[in-house]
Amino acid sequence: MYRRGKNWTITAIVDGHQVCRSSSCSSKRLAQKKEDVWRAQIAEGYSNLLKKSPPLNEWAEKYLESVDHENTRRRYECSKVALVSFFGALRLDRISATHIERFKISRRNDGIRGATLNRDLRFLAQILKQAERERYLARSPFDLAKFFVNESRDRRKPHILSWEEQEKLLAVASPRLRVLVVLGVETGMRTGEMLKLQWKDIDFLNDVLQVGHSKSNAGIRAVPISAQCKAELLRWRNLIGPEFSEWTFPRFTNRRHPLQRGGRKAWANALKKAGLPFFPIYYLRHTFASRLTSAGVSPLTIAQMLGHSSTQIVPRYAQVLDQNRLDAMKKLEALKQSAITSDEEVESDEPVQGIRQ
Repeated sequence: MYRRGKNWTITAIVDGHQVCRSSSCSSKRLAQKKEDVWRAQIAEGYSNLLKKSPPLNEWAEKYLESVDHENTRRRYECSKVALVSFFGALRLDRISATHIERFKISRRNDGIRGATLNRDLRFLAQILKQAERERYLARSPFDLAKFFVNESRDRRKPHILSWEEQEKLLAVASPRLRVLVVLGVETGMRTGEMLKLQWKDIDFLNDVLQVGHSKSNAGIRAVPISAQCKAELLRWRNLIGPEFSEWTFPRFTNRRHPLQRGGRKAWANALKKAGLPFFPIYYLRHTFASRLTSAGVSPLTIAQMLGHSSTQIVPRYAQVLDQNRLDAMKKLEALKQSAITSDEEVESDEPVQGIRQ
């Protein structure tokens, strides 16, 4: 403890470093009591002292080590590159709301879509929140303002496969791609989930398959399979033989591992042969959700079948099909015609009053 000006400064050792703070009092006796209380709090772990904040690039790398899922870690790697390119080695406690707004403007000027920018911001929010939990920050700047942008403005509208387009695609698809297409539109499984299927996961007797590998815990689920889906899977199994590999879609040069790639080239060629515009194979999942919506299935059930933990994201997947709009208009016309007919019947039933002479 030492005196600086009128007030006394108290000291303590935290993590091997001396930390000083003002006692805000000129009495040495009171300052000594404050110092004793402060040191006791530090010894008991109740001190609110912040640790020295690390640079963003080092902290982002450390945070990535705690991400378990491979796909999530790969996506965060892309966000980390964008953040480090802008913020560099800036310390976490120096990042303010102004810096984040400048980052948004910079990414927008680079032509980045809203969805990509939101993923970068979400990663930044997570690493700053973790720094706050570990006492490297007093408060994350993401608590001070809303930074996320509206994605719907520049989000691409997914291509919903019609029944006619589906038949054209199946007619030109290879046997392997044909099974993937049917699985996509009949179960709504993610491409990665389909490629990691094993024959033991499919119960042909009870018409259900188990998704054991997914991007989240909600994605681990039981999925019922339709008659068409079952027939395609059985045809595929008879074609390659179940003894060839334990995997449903094996890599033919290595029987022990599944095929990790979805076959983008084969998919693009099949779309071209079918006379369809290119769209990602992931949109088959949107087709599945849209068809369930058209059939009147509840959003909660759709979310469970898609492997989502909540119904919030279901509207993004489920699009109102053109046939539903047509049916809605027909119902409106029928209602109007029914009302007109009813009014005419009422008028015809009214008694005709004669004119007295």
